[in-house]
Amino acid sequence: MLLAGKNAIVYGAAGGIGTALSTAFAREGAKVHVTGRTAKTLDVLAERIRAEGGQAVPAVLDALDEDAVNSHADAVAAKDGSVDISVSVIDIADHQGTPLVDMALEDFERPIRIAVRSTFLTARAAARHMIRQRSGVILTFGGDGGGEPIRDYSIGGLQVALNAVDFLRRQLAAELGQHGIRVLGLHTGGITEGLPDDLREPVTEMIVGKTMLKRGATFADVGNVAVFAASDLAASMTATSLNITCGAVSD
Repeated sequence: MLLAGKNAIVYGAAGGIGTALSTAFAREGAKVHVTGRTAKTLDVLAERIRAEGGQAVPAVLDALDEDAVNSHADAVAAKDGSVDISVSVIDIADHQGTPLVDMALEDFERPIRIAVRSTFLTARAAARHMIRQRSGVILTFGGDGGGEPIRDYSIGGLQVALNAVDFLRRQLAAELGQHGIRVLGLHTGGITEGLPDDLREPVTEMIVGKTMLKRGATFADVGNVAVFAASDLAASMTATSLNITCGAVSD
């Protein structure tokens, strides 16, 4: 197994992406600390992982709470000996569909604040232990910062948030590389699984129409690539994003 003996923390673990990451990490041997704000959904996820032979420890936690994030990471390191993988995929509460000139400031800045704050807090908490270990992998999700503006549809502060997180990822990689810590992004270009019925057709058409493979990335795709990124197979990779866009973006 690619991640045997590793300890992973997934923030926002019970969502679609979080579930994909958590189950994939556990399948490959990692002990996964699944965190989020709702105990019931975390318990269901943890039981699923255990039923499939994996290890999972649920913890109710707000990834925007500095003290809670630090305390949890400290507890994981103290009990299990290390923090090897950290990734935050919490909901950033973005508002879409309203032109920027008509959008309230609160709706525009909310996803930027949530995305940057949660990424900074969770990465910092993990990195403090990874520096001591001289190893570890921090993953970010959502984009590579180089996307073109979306024409004919407003996505509010989402693209700005993704660009901010992407630059933070690269800066973290630059500062932490000397300690043996790798920082990588997972770039999908959009996932259509789990979309509401009224959005599935138009959003799928928008996403798939840009791809070379004529399909969008799936949750399973994201989980598989994340496992690779977090494993020693990717030991020479940092400060970059892994392109899971099915050819929508050509590197």
